[in-house]
Amino acid sequence: MTNLTYTYECKVDSKGRALLPGGLKKELTPVLNDGFVIKKSVFDKCLELYPRAEWDKEMAGINQLNRFVKKNVEFIRRFMAGVKPVNLDNSDRLLIPKDLMTFAGITKDIVMTSQINKIEIWDKATYENVVYDDSVDFGTLAEEVMGESGKTDE
Repeated sequence: MTNLTYTYECKVDSKGRALLPGGLKKELTPVLNDGFVIKKSVFDKCLELYPRAEWDKEMAGINQLNRFVKKNVEFIRRFMAGVKPVNLDNSDRLLIPKDLMTFAGITKDIVMTSQINKIEIWDKATYENVVYDDSVDFGTLAEEVMGESGKTDE
């Protein structure tokens, strides 16, 4: 699958439908007909939208967990809580389930942003608070994550 790379601001209507932005639709064209899976994020009050093939890869990894280890069962239970299949309608709209909208605090304005192989869906105000949080030194974070990893520009 092509890596997803962009961020879009969108609106959700009163029924929970959001028009998939044209640029995102273009990136997802090869997998649009396969459908998607939407779920709660593990770390943040946002949603994660997986193209079906990416979800299947995620599930293959999780399926390797030993179900006779209690913490694995608890992880799977919590990871899968609220997971739902979703498809685009004929107008290229994505229906975000109400329970997931409530979890993420989504009301009207949202941000769809790439996480390489999946899309995060945020309430716009929440997203801006997280991304523009001055208490996080992005330069230091970048150095810790990327600079010390031994990666080179080769």
